[in-house]
Amino acid sequence: MSEPRRVPAPARRGRAVRFVAAFSALLGVAAYVTLHDVTGSMGPPRCVIGSGQNRYEFTPEQASNAATVAAVGSARGLPERAVTIALATALQESALRNIEHGDRDSLGLFQQRPSQGWGTPEQILDPVYASTKFYEGLEKVPGYSRLPLTVAAQKVQRSGFPQAYAKHEPDATLLSAALTGRAPAALSCTADATEGRPGDPARVRDELVRAFGARSAPKTRPGAESERAAGAPGSAAGGAPAARVELTVPVRETRVPRAERGWALAQWAVARAEELRIAEVVYGDRRWVADASSGDWEPVRGGAGTRGTDGSSVRLTLAR
Repeated sequence: MSEPRRVPAPARRGRAVRFVAAFSALLGVAAYVTLHDVTGSMGPPRCVIGSGQNRYEFTPEQASNAATVAAVGSARGLPERAVTIALATALQESALRNIEHGDRDSLGLFQQRPSQGWGTPEQILDPVYASTKFYEGLEKVPGYSRLPLTVAAQKVQRSGFPQAYAKHEPDATLLSAALTGRAPAALSCTADATEGRPGDPARVRDELVRAFGARSAPKTRPGAESERAAGAPGSAAGGAPAARVELTVPVRETRVPRAERGWALAQWAVARAEELRIAEVVYGDRRWVADASSGDWEPVRGGAGTRGTDGSSVRLTLAR
């Protein structure tokens, strides 16, 4: 009988290394699952509108751009249908990303071309400007709100693939209902307000005015003292908790009901929270908190720092 074949030492070592690597990977997966079960964390920040079959999930970048497109349309007094057409167009042209490339010299959310008179590259890469130019074109289309979405979009865009806009209409409809305020508390987003730079009140004010107009300029007031423990990130010098900064955004009378206007402002703030470092949004008796694992709107339960609003304003609290 022949002797058992000996496995060379390098092979045995290779197997051991592979076993250790596989076991380490398994531990990593188990740790992630445990963290998810305990905290509800879903990893990178995300935004969601709708549920079940009528659900659209997207990134904070896409949410921020969608909110800008919707805000510009609302500020122009355009109907929700116009916003749906604009959002479906941007979904097809750029997937709601402000890209710096495209076919020939196409740029930005709507892939507008400087050579075709849409503006300079710098202007087109400004989402407010690009959205404004799209709506200006749409407003010149007679009866656009009664046309099929593909027809209305094509009359503005002159695309080589006009039927491609159709597949985005369901998602665009969900987005426009939320971001114009017709569907209250419909937008859920997760964001991290504990790390990174503090929120800049001047920048938030500027972005609000650019998107919604001067009537939406917020007022700044120092908020209550931070509830964080002394010495935590965001604390003032000497270990004392830093005062939080609150912006009160007025909800002015417009062509739409005040509640819709208020929710349009509130959900714009949630969609742009990651970029603008907004930690909390309160409108009426609903509250959104950036660090909440679900990213959902919750009822205001009372207590320090959690009071609601009377519907005439939206309250934003910036990250520290």
